[in-house]
Amino acid sequence: MTFWRVVPNGVTVMVKAHPRARRPGLAGVQDSLSGPRLKIAVTDAAEDGKANRAVCATLAEALGCPKSAVELVAGATSREKVLAVTGDPLELAERLKNL
Repeated sequence: MTFWRVVPNGVTVMVKAHPRARRPGLAGVQDSLSGPRLKIAVTDAAEDGKANRAVCATLAEALGCPKSAVELVAGATSREKVLAVTGDPLELAERLKNL
C-alpha cells in the first residue's frame, strides 16, 4: 500500500503535516490508522493557512513541479491531509516512488 493514488489528471498524496518543525522537508513515510502517509515538516505555524501553503510548496519542490500544480483537497484543519498534484500520473508516481 502506498501513500499516493493515481487519478486521471495526476495523483493524490496522503500527507501528515508537522508544522513549526525545526528542520523543514520530507521526513519519510509514517503509518496511520487511515494508511501510510508522507510526513512533511514545515517551519510555518498552523495559522491562517500558512502551514498548508508551505506543505504544498514543499511537495511541489520535491516533485519538481510548479507550486500551482499542488492543492489541498482535504484536511485543512487537520495534520492528516490529502493533496492533489496535477500532471502526468505515471511520471508523478515514479517521482513519488523515488522520494
